[in-house]
Amino acid sequence: MQAENKLSLPEPLLAEIRRAAQAEHRTVDEVLTDAVKRYVEDRSWTKLLDYGAERAKTLGIGEFDINRLIAESRAEQSGH
Repeated sequence: MQAENKLSLPEPLLAEIRRAAQAEHRTVDEVLTDAVKRYVEDRSWTKLLDYGAERAKTLGIGEFDINRLIAESRAEQSGH
């Protein structure tokens, strides 16, 4: 059993969510749950990409180094 949550949304946005839910034969809760899950996943990816960019900057790796570094890594892994 789920607890009731209260959420305040601007009425025009809520109306749009209701229309989308109706068009997809889903509940408003399902649409909002899906939207929030996607937001959290996107945020997680953004944080990971930001971390990678910061590490590359710290290590002095530029965009033009990527192909060379991938080739070197593959060669090391294959024993060449």
